[in-house]
Amino acid sequence: MVSQAARAGDSAKKGAANRKVKLSVRNLTIRYGDVVALNNANLDIYENEVMGVIGPANSGKTSFLNAINRMSDMRSNMTVEGEITFNGVNIRDWRNVYALRSRIGVVFPLPVGLPMTIYDNVTLSPRLRGITDKRVLDETVERCLTRAALWDEVKDRLNHLGSMLSGGQQQRLTIARALSQDPDLLMLDEFSIAVDPVTTMRIEDVLKELKSQMTIILVTNLVQQANRLADRTSFFLNGEHVETGETEALFEGRTQDQRTRDYIEGRFG
Repeated sequence: MVSQAARAGDSAKKGAANRKVKLSVRNLTIRYGDVVALNNANLDIYENEVMGVIGPANSGKTSFLNAINRMSDMRSNMTVEGEITFNGVNIRDWRNVYALRSRIGVVFPLPVGLPMTIYDNVTLSPRLRGITDKRVLDETVERCLTRAALWDEVKDRLNHLGSMLSGGQQQRLTIARALSQDPDLLMLDEFSIAVDPVTTMRIEDVLKELKSQMTIILVTNLVQQANRLADRTSFFLNGEHVETGETEALFEGRTQDQRTRDYIEGRFG
C-alpha cells in the first residue's frame, strides 16, 4: 500500500517537471571552523515561487542564505563545499560578487536603515549602477516604496532620515531598498522578528504580490507564516535538510519524515 507521504512526493515530482529551476543546491556543506552548520543539503527552488525554510535555531537556515549570497567571501572562518547554481550558473563562476548580489536582494531580521534619507536609501543601488537621471530615480523611489507598502506613509517626507522611521516602517524601507536592485531572487531572514503583527501582515501581502515578479526564499521561525505564504516548504534540523514538500501537504501531516510533522505540530522547537 502506498503511503500518503509517498503519494505527496510523487505528485511534487510530477509538478516539478514543468517548472524552471531558479536556484539549485547540490551537496552543500557549510562550516564555521570545525563546526558544521549545514551538511550535504540538496534542494531546487523554482522560478516565481515562495520557498519557506523552517526549523529551530541553529538548524543552518541563515547559513544557507549566507552561502547563496557568497558571504563566505567576507568571513574567514566560513567554508562552503558543494555547488550552488543560480540562473544556470555556478555562483563561484561570478567573478564580480557584487554583480551577483545585485541580482539577489536580502532582508535581514532587524531593519538596517542606512544613515541617509529615505530617498537616498532607495536610490543607493541604482546610483551605484550608474543611474543618475533624477526622473528615473524618482520613479524608482515611488515604485519600490509602493511595492513595499510604504509610499503613502512617507511620500511627503522623502528627505527625512530613514533611521527616524518606526521599526515596521524601517523594515519596509529595507524591502524597498532590496527591490531597487530589481532582483531575480529575494531572500528574507525572519523579517518579522522586530515587526508588529499588523505590519507583518502588510509585508506578507506585499510578498504575495511580488511572487509574480521574482523568486522568494522566506526563512521564518513562525511555521504558520510559512503556511500562509510558501508554495513549498523546506524543514532544516540540526544542520540537516530533512525534507522539502508542497506546503499544503506538509501542514496536512503528509510528511516524509516524522520529525517534520512533529515540528510543524509544535512537539518541539
